[in-house]
Amino acid sequence: MPLEIVTLPCLSDNYCFLLHDADSGATAVVDVPDAAVISEALAARGWTLGQVLLTHHHWDHVDGLPALLEAHPAQVIGAKADAHRLPPLDLEVAEGDGFLVGSEPVEVLEVPGHTLGHIAFYLPNAGAVFTADSLMAMGCGRLFEGDPAMMWASLCKLAALPAETLVCSGHEYTEANARFAKTVDPDNPALAARIEAIAAARAAGRPTVPSRLSEELDSNPFLRATAPEVARHLGMTGADPEHVFAEIRKRKDNF
Repeated sequence: MPLEIVTLPCLSDNYCFLLHDADSGATAVVDVPDAAVISEALAARGWTLGQVLLTHHHWDHVDGLPALLEAHPAQVIGAKADAHRLPPLDLEVAEGDGFLVGSEPVEVLEVPGHTLGHIAFYLPNAGAVFTADSLMAMGCGRLFEGDPAMMWASLCKLAALPAETLVCSGHEYTEANARFAKTVDPDNPALAARIEAIAAARAAGRPTVPSRLSEELDSNPFLRATAPEVARHLGMTGADPEHVFAEIRKRKDNF
């Protein structure tokens, strides 16, 4: 059976994700903003938590972990490079490492920029990548620790995954990101269509996360720094995409 992915809204605008392999009964969670939400979801489904996958050290992705582990002892997996500021890890991982959730292989991608030790988890068989605050729906994370070159390289790595990949990111920022996107890519029909779909989803109380990588490639301005029309609109025709990305990120910071 295919891996089941459950999107759980947490706090004011966070998401975490349950991963369940029905064949083995194995269950994992990606990030822990709120232990109670996760515990309730596990109980409702009769699942037993075995692994916790942490993308980065920010409080809104890890603060629920102590309470969660009290109720659900589990293996904690996170970035070796950030082990000094993450909660205690049972398994430290880096780029190129892999492990299993039940029978599902998980590949570790280092995606610094938002933080220096940010990682993503790519599940090729399930066709999903858990990107937290690196690649986001219609956006990317603010550069709290990295620089534009670092984040652009991370986004290019994620953009190279298969276009049908499900992008499971960490926040419900999509409407605000879309308003900004319109200012740098105003003539993009894919963006216009997506803005309508986002508005309809939110009006109906539905999350806009996960999204498809193909959608992000077509309408996320941070992945469209290679598009001539975006560079032209910014007055940067012929500029290196990395510099176009840096300009887009600067404008978003001041939006």
